[in-house]
Amino acid sequence: MNTITIPTVPLLDGGSIPLVGTGTLFAKGSELADGLAECINDGYRLIDTAAQYANEVAVGEGIRRSSVPREEIFVTTKIAGSEQGRGLTRHGFEDSLRRLNTDYVDLLLIHWPNPSRGLAVETWQEMLELHAEGLVKHVGVSNFLPHQLEELYQATGVWPVVDQIQLSPALARTEVRAFLAERGIVAEGWRPLGQAEHALDQIIVHTIAERHGVEPSQVVLRWAVQQGAVVIPASQHRQRWLSNADLFSFELTDQEMIDLATIDLGEAKAWDANTHEEW
Repeated sequence: MNTITIPTVPLLDGGSIPLVGTGTLFAKGSELADGLAECINDGYRLIDTAAQYANEVAVGEGIRRSSVPREEIFVTTKIAGSEQGRGLTRHGFEDSLRRLNTDYVDLLLIHWPNPSRGLAVETWQEMLELHAEGLVKHVGVSNFLPHQLEELYQATGVWPVVDQIQLSPALARTEVRAFLAERGIVAEGWRPLGQAEHALDQIIVHTIAERHGVEPSQVVLRWAVQQGAVVIPASQHRQRWLSNADLFSFELTDQEMIDLATIDLGEAKAWDANTHEEW
């Protein structure tokens, strides 16, 4: 019980979010429920899911199987593209509540901006209503670029507290993160190990890992949390999720952060929210 302790980072609305959580993409069924319960009992509190992942039922079951009270767990889910728009957002959210078997979620995100539909603003407005009703503790977005965030703010006067983006040393998203930081929006990295970009294969990552006596994956994750970004690596293996959370016993030097910047592939290699859409 509580093998690990994970610090939190403050949110714009006065709340806070754990710096390290667990993603659930690709995991389903009893395997996910059993693993998630053990992960929570080990000390994880931030759990990330989405309607599109088709695993909210298993996530809810894993939370119930754990020995940790629901109010101590930070559950994130997301509004799918097919659920964007007035009325549809509330309906989709209520479906998520039923699948998760919970009365509220801690963080609700718009999964993708899907600009061709032009429904992000009214989706955001309805999410703010859910927040006002106490059904959602915090509201944010995923994969939004600066101009798309500006649209939400101009329409409502409210910034998202989180923007969950593709983020790793190999996709450093420097300009996007600067925009978020200037407005107090927390960056949360999905696929933070940068496997598709081969971040873990880079010589400099292995060199730094050997220097600190840690795993390459820990170096890559430490790069993010050291800059105040939340990470949600996914794993169903206990030793791996324990390693993923063991990021606070070492610190990267300024020179090591500079060295890691050399593996950044640039913004053009990230999925483009101006064109990439999901339903």
